[in-house]
Amino acid sequence: MHSETIGEALRLQADRRPDSPFLFQADRRLSYLQVATQSSALAVGLRNLGVEQGDRIAIDLPNWPEFAVATFAAALLGATIVPLNPGYTPRELQFMLRHSEAVVAITAENWAGTDYLQLFEGLLIELPDLQYLVTVGEEDLWYDDRIFQFEDLVSSGMGRELEPVEQDPAADTFAILYTPGTTGTPKGVMLSHANLLSAARATADALALAESDVALCAVPLYHIFGLGAALLTTAVSGGSVVLQEPFDAAEALGLVERHGITVLHGVPTMFVMLLRHPDVGAFDLSSLRTGIVAGAPVAPELVDRARDQLVPDLEIAYGLTETSPTVTITSPSDPDELRVNSVGRPVAGVEVVVVDDEDRAVPAGALGEVAVGGPNVMLGYFRQPSETGSAFTAEGMLKTGDLAHLDAQGYLHIEGRKGDVIIRGGYNVHPREIENHLRSHPAVLDVVVVGVPNEVLGELICACVITAEGALITDSELQEFARKAIADYKVPDLIRFVEVLPSTPSGHARRKELARTVRSEIS
Repeated sequence: MHSETIGEALRLQADRRPDSPFLFQADRRLSYLQVATQSSALAVGLRNLGVEQGDRIAIDLPNWPEFAVATFAAALLGATIVPLNPGYTPRELQFMLRHSEAVVAITAENWAGTDYLQLFEGLLIELPDLQYLVTVGEEDLWYDDRIFQFEDLVSSGMGRELEPVEQDPAADTFAILYTPGTTGTPKGVMLSHANLLSAARATADALALAESDVALCAVPLYHIFGLGAALLTTAVSGGSVVLQEPFDAAEALGLVERHGITVLHGVPTMFVMLLRHPDVGAFDLSSLRTGIVAGAPVAPELVDRARDQLVPDLEIAYGLTETSPTVTITSPSDPDELRVNSVGRPVAGVEVVVVDDEDRAVPAGALGEVAVGGPNVMLGYFRQPSETGSAFTAEGMLKTGDLAHLDAQGYLHIEGRKGDVIIRGGYNVHPREIENHLRSHPAVLDVVVVGVPNEVLGELICACVITAEGALITDSELQEFARKAIADYKVPDLIRFVEVLPSTPSGHARRKELARTVRSEIS
């Protein structure tokens, strides 16, 4: 069992292969030594601002090298990163910054049409814990004593010694990643250095990754798939990462050809888009060897086509934010049927059991809830002890909320979810958050949100709405109302206006019944 920090893991690679490329993005190339040097310099710059061990550093960036540099800088400081989706609305952003008590936020100046400097200037007034803003951009702007440019902070720390801090890789929280909670309020998943590194090494071993491998990271770095399965898994194996933002099928195919990419990770939606691209056959994809498809239910036909036309040894994996993320993965040596109809077997060091409602293990083949144990399992939910307590069995196994069965050979077969979470394009979306917002519209009397199967996104979000008496509203108006308060991937794809919503005697919506009705109407 390795007992190093994420900062030490990078330093090890920088010592071994200083000039080997680690990160590519657009026309930029950073070697392992350059990333290690910049990370150390940024850590010095942040320390000089007063950022201390245990402080939270929010990283609100797309897939840029600065995300990785900031991640490793935090690891050297003994600080905790809080990766945030740049697509969050100000309301969502404010909640996570306040809940995490982040003392500094690292953000883009401008990205995808958003002026983040303006957005954060408003948040600085509202958030007393947020002391500093560090911006990534090329504009020569005037800053006050709380706003710094990323490059300036790195320059200020260059050549200066960083005092090492004592850290416990297994006990110290390195990352807090927010994931939808059962009440609709996001939960901050606390992951240690050891959680992330153990999962990264087990995943790298399962994929037989080597220093010669080049991985395309088009999944977001703020998501556990990007941070854990793409960035850190490549880092521990000494390979290279090509960063793409945002995902674009034609550009991704071009990057494979240009960089000789060998490892391609993605959610099912990405592989559907790659396979459907009209010019897919015009690119030289012969370098592709392996990769992971995960984050949403995977159709066997999709995996077969992806292995045939794109990635010969594409593997299906199962995991969640709370498990850093990899729990199980298929293997080239698996029987063909199990390699497309299961999510594989547990990676090294991880234990999977299927339990009943009393947390007792069920026999092989019986349906139950997936429970996971191992060094990859989270420390708990940040500042939510009751949520943390209810997430584990008496034996300390994490209850995932996913329904599945284990076959006699130890392969896991996911069959659904115990909760109501909708998985759309690899993102977990909790219906209650959307419902609460839509109900605030004066034209909406009641609403229930359900998931509808979709070949491209895994599931679509469908809002079943009862309008208030005499109210007139269109589906596009409701979608626009939602878009102003919640991230784009949570905005309902479909709005269905209904007269009644099926409910239990106690008044709770019968979600499964409603979902069945909607699915049958759409199909």
